[in-house]
Formats: sequence, structure tokens, C-alpha cells
Amino acid sequence: MSKFYFLLFCLFFFSGTIIRAQTIVNLQQGKSTSIRGLSIVNDNTAWISGSNGTVAITKDGGKTWAWQQVKNFEKSDFRDIEAFSDKEAVIISSGSPAYILKTIDGGKSWEKKFEQKDTTYFLDAMDFKNAKHGYVLGDPINGKFLLLETKDGGNTWAQLGDAPDAIKNEAAFAASGTCIRVDRSITIATGGAKSRIISAPISQLKWTYEEIPLTDGIVSRGAFSIAIGKTEKVVVGGNYARDKLKDSVAFIISTNKASVKNAFPTKGPAGYQSCIEYIDGNTYLATGTSGTNLTTDGGRTWNCIDLSSYNVCRRAKNGKLVLLAGDKGNIGLLKF
Repeated sequence: MSKFYFLLFCLFFFSGTIIRAQTIVNLQQGKSTSIRGLSIVNDNTAWISGSNGTVAITKDGGKTWAWQQVKNFEKSDFRDIEAFSDKEAVIISSGSPAYILKTIDGGKSWEKKFEQKDTTYFLDAMDFKNAKHGYVLGDPINGKFLLLETKDGGNTWAQLGDAPDAIKNEAAFAASGTCIRVDRSITIATGGAKSRIISAPISQLKWTYEEIPLTDGIVSRGAFSIAIGKTEKVVVGGNYARDKLKDSVAFIISTNKASVKNAFPTKGPAGYQSCIEYIDGNTYLATGTSGTNLTTDGGRTWNCIDLSSYNVCRRAKNGKLVLLAGDKGNIGLLKF
């Protein structure tokens, strides 16, 4: 065997070994809640939120969880959560009324920070640039996406007048809290009538609109989640009503002129994915009711590493802990 082919063999062998080494370990199941909100502070502390007014916190990396139904909000569907410590967290309730609540005592008490009884308000997702500055994204009202902003850690919220325009029947999916990403810019993934990436710098909200070729046109299809890496943005979605369909599930948007152009993966995820999370280097994790998939080459090729159903996956803001969560209180750990 020539040196070239030996090195090539080693590359594929060890690459395959790395992929196979990633496994999902189930930590918790059997709760009467569908979890879609997940925020991991560090390798010890993480919060989850879900239906039936459910919130839970772990302080030992997911081994044990303290569960609660938030008093007076037992019927709320908490579709997203943003946590800053083991004491402070913000949750959003998607339905009607739409609520934003905050705790500063580890969930012992929750204070209402926003309430809207107008049934046109449906809160989809939330993300923060830092502990003070954040946004909540909601479905379009009168041709514009709803965008709420806080600059004081979620204590007060103001509706932005210069929110992005929406096409008729276009929407954001309240599937995992990751259809909006906030850093120096606000980036939104949409679906329904049209799959698009909408973005603008926080310093100047001049919106740009980029159509992406994920199959759309019906309420169950489109882009559900976006993650931003070093040289690309990777979008996942598909059709939640037919979650085993493998076509039009992921798309790569290059952010580096020297890298490859926008493209579909050569080997995509094995079915509908409601969430994608950037892990490190060229590695992304995506999950959905069809299973969990991993890529180590920036989204070009994916491997299914688990067939269990999850809705959301997130990595620690400060640390390496990666957790997943889904229906019936299902919680998993990505084990390297």
C-alpha cells in the first residue's frame, strides 16, 4: 500500500471511529411534558422548559433534575428558556395569552415581565447577545415578524417597529428555540410559505432576505433551526408531518469566500430535524423526532447516531456539556 493510500485509509478509519464514538445516553424520561426549551449555563447547570407549565433545573450535569409546574401557569407551553446562572432564567409561553416570566431565585418564584392576551401574538423563540441584551421572536402580525427586545436581562420588553417583513403564510417554528440566533447580528430561519434566512446587524437593523432551497409551501415544511459556525451557517428542517423524509432537510450557507459555495449536503441527516447546534471546529449536532445526526465537516456529510425522538439540543455556554430534550420528559446526554 502506498503512503498516500495508507494515509487516506487512516483518515477514513479514524474519522469513522470518531463518528461512532458519539453516543446519546438517556438521562430522564416519563414526564408528562413536551420539552422544547433548553439552556445550558455550564457543565453543571442547565434548565429546560416545556408544556403543562413545566420547568426543571439540574446542577450536576443532568444526573438529577428538580421539576416544577410554575404556579398559576400550569396550562402554559414554555417553548423556550434562557438561563444565566442556577438562580436566574427567563421563559416564554407561546400560546394565548403570551407570557414572558423571570426567576432570580432558582425557580422558587417567577415574576411576569410581559403579557399579551391578543390571540395574534404567538412567541416562537428567544436568544440573548449577553446577560442583558436579548430578543424574543414571534409569528408575523400585519406583515411583520414580531420582535421584542430587552436591554435589562428580561425585566422589561419593548416591541420593535423596524422588525423584518414577512411573506404571507411565512412563519418561524416554535420547535426548539433556535430559529433565532443573536450575536453581533440577529439571524432568523423561516418556513411555511417560504424558507428564508433573514438577518441584520444589531447596531443597524437593516434587514437582508435570502431565500434557501429547502422545500416549503406548506405549514409543516421549511427551515426550523440555524447554527452559526466559523465558516458557514447550517440550516436544518424538513417536514415535521412526515419526519422520515430525508430530502430537503439541511442546507449550508458559506460565510467564508474561500470556502465552498452554498450547497446541500452530499449525505444529509436521516429525516426531519427541529434543531441544530454548533459544537466545535467543523462539528454540528442536529436532532428531531426522526433521530439525532452529527457532522464533523461543516454539514457536508451527516451520520445518524441515535434514533430516539428529541426536539432540541444545546451546548453549554461555558463548558462542553451537550444535552438533548424532547417529548415525555425525554432528556439525553451527548457522550464523546
